[in-house]
Amino acid sequence: MIEATETFPRQHARTRRFTCGAPRDVRVADDGSRVVFLRSSSGDDPINALWCMDPGTGQERLIADPGALSPDDIADDEGPCKGAGGVPAAELARRERVRESGGGIVAYDGLPDLSRLCFVLDGRVFLAEVPRPGDTDDGQGSVARVVELPSSGGAFDPRLSPDGTSVAYVSGASVRTTGPGGDRRVIGGSTPTVSWGSAEFVAAEEMGRNRGHWWAPDGRRMLISRVDTAPVAEWWISSPTDPAERPRAIRYPAAGTANATVGLALVDLDEAAPATDGTTGSSTIDVDWSQGATFEYLADVHWPVGGRPLLVVQTRDQRTLAVLELDPSTGAVEERHRTTDEHWVDLVPGSPLVADGSLFTVESRDGAYRLVQDGVVLFPDSLDGIQVRSIVGADVDGDRAGVVVRASADPMDVDVLRIPLDDGLVETVSGGGGLRSAVVGGGVTVVTVADLDSSTTTVHPGGFVLASHVEKPVVRPRPTFHVVGDRSLRAAVLLPDGHDGSPLPVLLDPYGGPHAQRVQRVRGQYLTSQWFADRGFAVVVADGRGTPGRGPAWDRAVRGNLAVPVLEDQVDALHAVAATDDRLDLGRVAIRGWSFGGYLAALAVLRRPDVFHAAVAGAPVADWRLYDTHYTERYLGHPDVEPENYLRSGLCSAEDWAPRGDDVPDRPLLLVHGLADDNVVVAHTLALSRALLEAGRPHQVLPLSGVTHMTPQVEVAENLLLVQLVFLQESLGLASLI
Repeated sequence: MIEATETFPRQHARTRRFTCGAPRDVRVADDGSRVVFLRSSSGDDPINALWCMDPGTGQERLIADPGALSPDDIADDEGPCKGAGGVPAAELARRERVRESGGGIVAYDGLPDLSRLCFVLDGRVFLAEVPRPGDTDDGQGSVARVVELPSSGGAFDPRLSPDGTSVAYVSGASVRTTGPGGDRRVIGGSTPTVSWGSAEFVAAEEMGRNRGHWWAPDGRRMLISRVDTAPVAEWWISSPTDPAERPRAIRYPAAGTANATVGLALVDLDEAAPATDGTTGSSTIDVDWSQGATFEYLADVHWPVGGRPLLVVQTRDQRTLAVLELDPSTGAVEERHRTTDEHWVDLVPGSPLVADGSLFTVESRDGAYRLVQDGVVLFPDSLDGIQVRSIVGADVDGDRAGVVVRASADPMDVDVLRIPLDDGLVETVSGGGGLRSAVVGGGVTVVTVADLDSSTTTVHPGGFVLASHVEKPVVRPRPTFHVVGDRSLRAAVLLPDGHDGSPLPVLLDPYGGPHAQRVQRVRGQYLTSQWFADRGFAVVVADGRGTPGRGPAWDRAVRGNLAVPVLEDQVDALHAVAATDDRLDLGRVAIRGWSFGGYLAALAVLRRPDVFHAAVAGAPVADWRLYDTHYTERYLGHPDVEPENYLRSGLCSAEDWAPRGDDVPDRPLLLVHGLADDNVVVAHTLALSRALLEAGRPHQVLPLSGVTHMTPQVEVAENLLLVQLVFLQESLGLASLI
């Protein structure tokens, strides 16, 4: 509940950035009978429960309550290495990769009709039977039945068998199954660097593949990945506040170094389990998906009902992506589809999709991201100027057979479209501004609309709204949107509530890099920006080259140089907006950001101190040679082949900084970094701090002990905003307005 005098930083942290209480992970049964989702009980409750809605009546039912299933030890965890309530360390690592800030039931799996679901809670495995629509217990409510299955403990990533009776899960370095026959190991080993059934770091962090085991449709076999991290460099995460605690070892594949060795095995569940040394036995067939080391990355796996498994693979340079079809009787693979690009081939959510025997992909064609069916672009004329962002699903039955996608005509908005498979018209399922997403199944479509006013999830055709308990923010963003400059940069400007029109210091608040946009017509993008604005700033948010939504050429403009294009676009957007708005005082300009945004903030004051007068750089990537292979090499190439790209994009070389002088003095810079960050490790900030010190450049460093890249702790998240505000006010000579 919101306190009468509660500040925005406290509310923002307490509500996990206003994610608590929202329906999430929504799925629709393939027969349209059920809609299943997760939701916590209030706007500041991070513990998610499992819910179901009857799409015919709109009635919601609680399926599984974590508090009832584990009342003594269920808890939200904020630590980087161990979990309250027994959450396994491997599960916490998975949550860090997907930026999961909640607790309780955070993921689930189910049958296509969602009549049975499975999930883990505190490392224990549960199976839930979901009632049919209309079923009640003497008219009083749900008849959902939830049972705990025997397990070895430490379970994560559960996957339900096709017949709904057994659950496969990962425990430690092994894959196990539990069900009517009890709990047993399927495959595993004792080699310290080998694990089975889970995704390696770069697959989870960069490729969107968070799993490593897949059931065959007949339930008699599984495809299971084998990850050996022995070739990967061993790094250490220490706890400076506890010198007695041993450092935590991680295997981090930095740019230019070795990746984990990823194998794939077909395991026959009817045979005896393989040997415990981690080698495959007589019940397995090894799959040579790498095709003699041609491909280095296993990006995704699909095993459709009635079809053969499909493997999505990439070369190390990411300029070739192939879809391989696997013969499950022999383990042989045959290439079904190939895409190439002189820069890189994107991994697009939902692509590829197999439906009615066709392979649907999203590819760069004719200057746009297009929907492609078996190599042929669908409706190129009708979708001219539209960028397809992801595939939602397909409905190949009936008179309206088509593929549902998310797409943008304007990068500030994302619509949901249905692209027909015949000569019909492209249909707008949901459009009109803001960010729209959907899930489909059995004639039911669930659409989530997030705009500048709210976020709502609606079940169609009934029009029923999933209840949301998200708190109303104590700030109300009031952005104005602009298209500026020769490159038509998208920008948003936020001013203090009731401002009198006098000149204001400027704060740039970007992300600025690949994968993420800030300038979108959705409230959540501007809550923190508006809070800073109400403290006396004119806040400018701009998306430059490399950010999503404007097509392949725009994305690839940062190839070989992650510094110059993104910084130029921030400067150009700032000057273009200020040219038409004299309320922006260009004599007092600051910039703040986190992760890539932190990199951009530090870059700004070091290379353009003539424009920027102060910066807060949170978790900045200071040396791209210390960031991971899959992300970094996509944009900068291999450091042994293109070392100049790393030099021009790094922060630590004093030769790339602007020269010092009386007219352009050193600018205040605050570096902030979580010491438990295993994504952008603290070595980035420490290396930059050392370079600054050796060059005699004043700066400040704020280390966050026990904090990861997510900064999940409530107190840390709250006070971090306040610390930034005070630093910026003092750096620009402003009076405190906390």
